[in-house]
Amino acid sequence: MSPLFPALTGEAQAPDRPALRFGDRSLTYAELAAVTGALADRVRGGGRVAVWATPTLETAVAVVAALRAGVPAVPLNPKSGEKELGHILSDSAPSLVLAAPSDELPAPVRELARVDVDVHAPDSRAPSPEEQPAATPDTAALIVYTSGTTGPPKGAVIPRRAIATTLDALADAWQWTADDVLVHALPLFHVHGLILGILGPLRRGGSVRHLGRFDTTAVARELSSGATMLFGVPTMYHRIAETLPADPELAKALGGARLLVSGSAALPVHDHERIAAATGRRVIERYGMTETLMNTSVRADGEPRAGTVGLPLPGVELRLVEDDGTPLTAYDGESVGEIQVRGANLFTEYLNRPDATAAAFTSDGWFRTGDMAVRDPDGYVRIVGRKATDLIKSGGYKIGAGEIENALLEHPGVREAAVTGAPDPDLGERVVAWIVPADPQSPPSATELATHVATNLSPHKRPRTVHYLSSLPRNDMGKIMKRALKTDE
Repeated sequence: MSPLFPALTGEAQAPDRPALRFGDRSLTYAELAAVTGALADRVRGGGRVAVWATPTLETAVAVVAALRAGVPAVPLNPKSGEKELGHILSDSAPSLVLAAPSDELPAPVRELARVDVDVHAPDSRAPSPEEQPAATPDTAALIVYTSGTTGPPKGAVIPRRAIATTLDALADAWQWTADDVLVHALPLFHVHGLILGILGPLRRGGSVRHLGRFDTTAVARELSSGATMLFGVPTMYHRIAETLPADPELAKALGGARLLVSGSAALPVHDHERIAAATGRRVIERYGMTETLMNTSVRADGEPRAGTVGLPLPGVELRLVEDDGTPLTAYDGESVGEIQVRGANLFTEYLNRPDATAAAFTSDGWFRTGDMAVRDPDGYVRIVGRKATDLIKSGGYKIGAGEIENALLEHPGVREAAVTGAPDPDLGERVVAWIVPADPQSPPSATELATHVATNLSPHKRPRTVHYLSSLPRNDMGKIMKRALKTDE
């Protein structure tokens, strides 16, 4: 099969082009080819390898080396507890762990043979082949563990063809080339930060600058000094939107970027509009998940419509289905259905879980995402939430929590909002709002919020109950953990 990283195998003609930069440490393509080639030789043929996935140069080198060796890599979240790490290691059975020399590993990981990642290997070494001759498009490249919200984390086996297919489809949608320089501060144990944010630039022959920790000053600095693209999650863009009014340098830097991309959760429309007003540049959204990598995106040459995740990417089939699996036949921007996808971007299986794998697919190969959406007549997709937590069936209506959350966030008295459903003897379920007020001493009343939603959306979508919080529970990617929002009502 063709190499995942042509620039590391002599096919590209720019060995001195910067490839990776983390803080003040960086590697050119020639240096990256050398260090990953040396490490690939050490791990080749040894079965799966775990990677202690800190936001460092060593993590990027470790994953690229494993891919070049044709060995599946298992990224480990350094923030995981020992019980979760023990489950992942027992389930994936890696032969060793790759880590930075200074990393202190917790007890379950210390039981593995350890290989320290050397990012200063001699650059005179000839690069190794891209992969073993036995590597095929369906050879496992990564095993990425899901969040485990409904049980122990499951290992999604991601093949090489899914990585290549997704990154090439995004190159088409985003007009992504070797001239682009990406800046981000995303974790490197998820699809977003690792596959899109590290492997994406390397497949194009471009550059990535990782900030280590998100900071609006650092974003402005990098976008003002040659970076062309920014990847972030809604929490990051919310902080940007909050900072912009008092930071003209940040506004200027964002306005000069070629592409601002948000993912991993829905970006509130209110933040979309505040960023666009301050910078003249609209954020585009894309939609994907661990098991599918990327499914849809707003195109760089398309309409950056706030609140949507754009169109299916090249090679991705997408449909919406009713509760009984019947496909929706009309896309009217109102009818809610579950997203199902099919294409070369999909994972192959949940490791050691044939039952879960079988349950995730229909008999004709469509993957059940569990995400609910509506689709406009022109094909644009708008996510309204997760089937398990964000679809509210109230008074005979299917209501997506996402659009109510966007409406609430447009109220000046609301800083953060989440919407869930609660059992109701009359309606089946009622809409419940969880609000972080802009002014905790003077929060908007429940009646005021209900009227605001009913006026902007429809009366049946108004919240019947409102809870006030000091903050919303979020995970590492900024997603609201709705299962932690509980009430005794």
